[in-house]
Amino acid sequence: MIYFILKIGAVLNIAETKDSLIDTIKTGIQTIETSPQITETKISLITMIAKGGPIMYPLALLLLISIYILVERLLVLGKASKINKELLQSIKEMINTGNLSNAISMCKNINTPESTMLEQGISRIGQPITEIRTAMDKSGANEIAKLEKNLNVLNIIGRIAPMFGFIGTIIGVITIFYDISLAKTVEIEVISKGLYQKMITSAGGLVVGVIAFVCYHWLNSRIDKLANRMEDTQIKFLDILNEPIK
Repeated sequence: MIYFILKIGAVLNIAETKDSLIDTIKTGIQTIETSPQITETKISLITMIAKGGPIMYPLALLLLISIYILVERLLVLGKASKINKELLQSIKEMINTGNLSNAISMCKNINTPESTMLEQGISRIGQPITEIRTAMDKSGANEIAKLEKNLNVLNIIGRIAPMFGFIGTIIGVITIFYDISLAKTVEIEVISKGLYQKMITSAGGLVVGVIAFVCYHWLNSRIDKLANRMEDTQIKFLDILNEPIK
């Protein structure tokens, strides 16, 4: 009889323990469900750039200048690089027939660096070849100089933009130490402002500098290609002058 009573008591204890465990689990689940959710925060590009501080204004200005020069020079080079495959043949026919004024007018109407150089050569027909070549060389050099307008600005921007970024880095470091001196502690919340400024200005300066350098060398390569074509055209024109008139 005593054994039977003890067995019943043990079963009741197990049941109570089970109920207590279930209640504990339910309470834990409810606590997890009602606890504040961790939200993922994203920072926009504009907000990130703004954290770079005042030094980002001159960097933005340098970037806009670089883009403006790139677009403006591309438009000029696009017009200057137009190829007229019939130009030399037409000039040759006009020279052979003595229509030099028509040849000069045609070159003026085309109005490209190549045609301007040829105009200088045509207007000096009858003079020694060396003088014609010298005049065409000077004309070609002047036209190339016009195409290279403002390219030095891109070169300068490519050099000074990283320096602006370095200045921003120094300002960010100064900000970090100043905030630490005020807070008397080195917590991430204290130094985050200076770190943002330090890293963003450095990255901004490098990005603007790289863009300016790429634009500078790309435009120069296009101008060099046009200059080589003009030299080839000059040689062909002088060959025309050396040919006997049929």
